[in-house]
Amino acid sequence: MAAPLLVSFDPAAPAGLSLQQIAYLGRVLVKVNSLKQAEDFLRQNFRSLDVYIDATDIPSSGDIVDILNTGAAKVFITLDQSTALSQEQSVPSDRLVVYASSNSQVDAFQEWVAENPERKDAGLCTESATKALADKLGMNLEAQNLYQNYRDSASITEDGLKQTINEGAVSVVPAQKLTFERNPSDGQISAASLVAARAVVDQGNGLYATLVTDERGVSLGFVWSSDESIAEAFRTGTGVYQSRKRGLWYKGQSSGDVQELIRVGFDCDSDCLVFIVNQIGRGFCHLGRASCFGPYNGLSRLQKTLQARKDDAPAGSYTARLFNDPKLAQAKIMEEADELCRANTKEEIAFEAADLLYFALTRCVANGVSLEDIERNLDLKSLKVKRRKGDAKGPWAEKAGLAPAAEPKPAEEKKPEPPAVDVNTRLEMTRVVTASTPENVVRDHLKRPSQKSNEAIVGLVRPIIQDVRENGDVGVLKYTHKFEKATSLTSPVIHAPFPAELMKLSPETQEAIDVSISNISKFHAAQKGSNDALKMETMPGVVCSRFSRAIERVGLYIPGGTAVLPSTAMMLGVPAMVAGCKTIVLASPPRADGSISPEIVYVAHKVGAESIVLAGGAQAVAAMAYGTPSISKVDKILGPGNQFVTAAKMLVANDTSAGVSIDMPAGPSEVLVVADKDANPAFVASDLLSQAEHGVDSQVILIAIDLNEAQLKAIEDEVDAQARALPRMDIVKGSLAHSVTFVVKDINEAMALSNEYAPEHLILQVQDAESVVDLVQNAGSVFIGQWTPESVGDYSAGVNHSLPTYGYAKQYSGVNLGSFLKHITSSNLTADGLYGLSRTVEQLAGVEGLEAHKRAVSIRVAEIKRYQS
Repeated sequence: MAAPLLVSFDPAAPAGLSLQQIAYLGRVLVKVNSLKQAEDFLRQNFRSLDVYIDATDIPSSGDIVDILNTGAAKVFITLDQSTALSQEQSVPSDRLVVYASSNSQVDAFQEWVAENPERKDAGLCTESATKALADKLGMNLEAQNLYQNYRDSASITEDGLKQTINEGAVSVVPAQKLTFERNPSDGQISAASLVAARAVVDQGNGLYATLVTDERGVSLGFVWSSDESIAEAFRTGTGVYQSRKRGLWYKGQSSGDVQELIRVGFDCDSDCLVFIVNQIGRGFCHLGRASCFGPYNGLSRLQKTLQARKDDAPAGSYTARLFNDPKLAQAKIMEEADELCRANTKEEIAFEAADLLYFALTRCVANGVSLEDIERNLDLKSLKVKRRKGDAKGPWAEKAGLAPAAEPKPAEEKKPEPPAVDVNTRLEMTRVVTASTPENVVRDHLKRPSQKSNEAIVGLVRPIIQDVRENGDVGVLKYTHKFEKATSLTSPVIHAPFPAELMKLSPETQEAIDVSISNISKFHAAQKGSNDALKMETMPGVVCSRFSRAIERVGLYIPGGTAVLPSTAMMLGVPAMVAGCKTIVLASPPRADGSISPEIVYVAHKVGAESIVLAGGAQAVAAMAYGTPSISKVDKILGPGNQFVTAAKMLVANDTSAGVSIDMPAGPSEVLVVADKDANPAFVASDLLSQAEHGVDSQVILIAIDLNEAQLKAIEDEVDAQARALPRMDIVKGSLAHSVTFVVKDINEAMALSNEYAPEHLILQVQDAESVVDLVQNAGSVFIGQWTPESVGDYSAGVNHSLPTYGYAKQYSGVNLGSFLKHITSSNLTADGLYGLSRTVEQLAGVEGLEAHKRAVSIRVAEIKRYQS
């Protein structure tokens, strides 16, 4: 039920509450003088606002019916108008409110109801709405059918309004008289205090019981409110409640899961406030779920899934295909509607109806239409009092056997059908011709897509790291429940040996992983030669050496996000195994059901991992950096991730108490392709798209060497055509929006641009590609020639795909065997060796003023001389 106020609104008098603010109270009364004026106002389709129309100046009962038909919740009319409307049997009495300005008119209203018992639910608006009047008329005040009007604004006082509210009537108050501000100006009244006057106080804590629901009426949680919290909610337009421990609770202030206030009302007897909100973020519950009463079900659950798929669809997702191919969605809707029509049994009808609803809602979500929008339209349709006959249209009636086929119109009368409209714009990259573009503009185009500011990211990540550091497993689980929705998990880690049922793979997938692991192992094992022990005599009797040892404990971060990445598990796990790391810990976000990709578990088994941390983001990094009761602390953390993972890695690496290092900073994936006139356009496009599909923040660069318009267009056509065939087309579209094609004159200019950009992946699709490698100065990994797509490096060739991005290839190497080793040096001097070097060391120690250093040598030299003498 709505709040105990009906706000009268005059668009010509803007002072006081706005329509948006009035919506929080649930209903508005607007006076009109014509049907058009009423229809214009009603067609604004207000969100969760019941519009009442004062139609006392409209003489035609037919126009009043049309006002109701357009969507007015109720009409306020005179007694004479009500008599005329008695002839309109389609108008329900609970949609009518009759004005009575005197006792005689109240008596006349009572007689009208007695003569027309079907009108017993009609409302009454008087200037003396009291409980005694309700008793006289037999009205149930809880139905809010008795309204009190006021002769003039000056007669409206807060005490008088509260008295009316406490008696159970609804006060009609001008918008100019109400305010949501903390300190009302002269003559204004706090709307929040009037709402609170209707609420029933809990005897135990002095607060108001409050149920929070979404727009569909699904309960999100139970909280408490106070006079102050109600006022703050109205003032800010957000969900604000009263915590019994912490005072005012601004929902989402710390978590970001804020609420947009839509409406405040009551249950039937005002024992419970009802806040209707639009929940933003992960959900209302502190566990990161939509509701404290359990997960969404039915259509609400389907909508949440579809909205998530639209934002971030898994590779190969059927739903993504439906989003990207409107014609497929249309065909499936028609197919499922036909199957529903042909279903006979209860089970068949339910099954086919579910399919139809899935495809229909997919089409809605694809076009930004929500269940709330649909239900709002249904509610508006339910307000209609005049309805069409509703016969099926010709072709459908004929198909169902309801009517014969209509006679075809003469050919000359047939209207031409409008041409099909392609709703998808061409997918292409920005083209820059360097010869005609200023140098500073070219440099601007070389910039990566902007990332969130480091300060903003660190501000979000730091409290998570601190929480995990202080609370261990509990902290890790908290954020896994919150971010991954894996609320069934009771442990944040699984330990080896891993159960066979967690590694169920198809024979083909297992073979592919085994071949890839073998190649990666061979290539990284071959790198041992560059890390062999080194021993040499720098001068007589002075022997220096270097030897390597594996880092004992390593943590390997395997991203989840938009794709499952067992390839990253291989690229990090295999060199760790080859290097001889004693403890290998993997971390990867679990699915919502708490499980993890069997491919990742299988790789962990193959490389001898000790455990898998079931967490992602900053919480996984913190767990490995500091350790928890069940998660092993590591000495180095490696692996790619989003901005939050990168920020977390850098924070723990800078914390000396953590005692952990990292491999490198990382950013979104990227590729740069250098192509000349001999390059195959389809190959070039496929290489560009292979990185564009990683994420909307990925960037791809093409450097085209002296290509003419036809050759450039051939590549651009391939990009567009291949992109449209991809299940992750929406992601590709976002990536291409900030990707660039540079047209240059020769290979030297091409490689100068490439070295300035320092790409993660560099692909050389040019003649004599091997000779161009000599020109490469900055790159994570190079792919040489037309038969070497970047994909082979990502998976199975043997090179590592964990590479520096965002220009860090100028300073960092990609992951290699050395990433898992530390090098230790040693010195071994004979007495003669020390004697020969002593004067040099003593001199330098003296220059630096480090007498103890000098004495460490001179004492030994004195002993040597003593023996020699």
